[in-house]
Amino acid sequence: MAQVDAKIETMYQEVLKRNPGETEFHQAVLEVLESLGPVVAKHPEYLERRIIERICEPERQIIFRVPWQDDKGKVQINRGFRVEFNSSLGPYKGGLRFHPSVYLGIIKFLGFEQCFKNSLTGLPIGGGKGGSDFDPKGKSDDEVMRFCQSFMTELYRHIGEHTDVPAGDIGVGGREIGYMFGQYKRITNRYEPGVLTGKGLTWGGSLVRTEATGYGATFFVNEMLKARKDSFDGKTCLVSGSGNVAIYTIEKIHQLGGKCVACSDSNGVIYDEKGLDLDLIKQLKEVERRRIEDYTKTHKHAKYIAKGNIWDIPCQVAMPSATQNEINGKDAATLVKNGCIAVGEGANMPTTPEGVKIFLDAKIAYGPGKAANAGGVATSALEMQQNAGRDSWTFEFTEKKLEDIMINIHRNCFDTAAEYGAPGNYVLGANICGFIKIANAMVAHGLV
Repeated sequence: MAQVDAKIETMYQEVLKRNPGETEFHQAVLEVLESLGPVVAKHPEYLERRIIERICEPERQIIFRVPWQDDKGKVQINRGFRVEFNSSLGPYKGGLRFHPSVYLGIIKFLGFEQCFKNSLTGLPIGGGKGGSDFDPKGKSDDEVMRFCQSFMTELYRHIGEHTDVPAGDIGVGGREIGYMFGQYKRITNRYEPGVLTGKGLTWGGSLVRTEATGYGATFFVNEMLKARKDSFDGKTCLVSGSGNVAIYTIEKIHQLGGKCVACSDSNGVIYDEKGLDLDLIKQLKEVERRRIEDYTKTHKHAKYIAKGNIWDIPCQVAMPSATQNEINGKDAATLVKNGCIAVGEGANMPTTPEGVKIFLDAKIAYGPGKAANAGGVATSALEMQQNAGRDSWTFEFTEKKLEDIMINIHRNCFDTAAEYGAPGNYVLGANICGFIKIANAMVAHGLV
């Protein structure tokens, strides 16, 4: 086993050497590799065929210029990315992120995570990710449209329903998907709804897709609690963020009997000890596109904490749903000290390695993002099924399919962790379960 671990360490050092400066990608790779010692000891063929090294190297990395014109007539230049990471299980599938922080390392980290997340869904989809350093905040609809049209003018040649199917992510919602789909249709002269997911309901979209990531993460945490003979009923909960994932996480928590008392945006935290008014949050964020601070204009009893840390508020369930590395070691220790019994990651890699270790050492129910937030891509794959069959399912039917997928992901992670001698460790369970399915497909496909 020591020899196996030494080989894996050598592989990780090679990743660092080949991908300098990409710290988020390094973190994501290390988190998976640390789980794989027992797997390659049991399956030496993975080492012989260099499966790990191949999984850590994207099949294709596309970087392109995106020129567009703002409302003042000034030419702007952004950079676009699409990393097609692994297609052993199906066409590449993963979102597009429009945010100033985007660079190649962010996209590679997200794409790498996506491979394992997609594997865990049990659906025939590979892993990929894309985006741009363009910031849609503060831009007019016309500016966003011109950017999206320019972005798709290059991206269209790399995607297709049997090749690569992008979706939305941070900064990319129904508006952006609509503009990109329109440009794809215009360039290709094909009405191909299966080329993008997250579409509008009247032109190929799926019910529940908007709610899917938040609902799915909450379903996963509910299963973790059930495994401990517990439930959401009466639990005080925190959900970071106030975007799509956070809003529908809060909604499902309330439906399952929990009480969410705080959420946040990039400016601060809103704390309402009576329980958050979800209708007001939806109005502020989805309709009026205002800051969460304005919640207190309607509810005077609520407290707004400018630049506050949501994880300082006592809770029993924490669901980080904003961005990567938002919970550090100190935050994790505070949550555990304040009585937190479960953490479900609605965002991608929102907990630092130090934070993860604290959660695992404390033996709380900790659901990593690649398992807990797989509901979004799972429902995107369900949208692909509907598009392929020229069909449209009801909300109730689609939500039940989503719940069944999340229950199955939980069961597989739980059982795999137990099989490999770490019962209750969903990190190890998710990493190994996701890896084995990809690895076996890669072995079957030969050296490609």
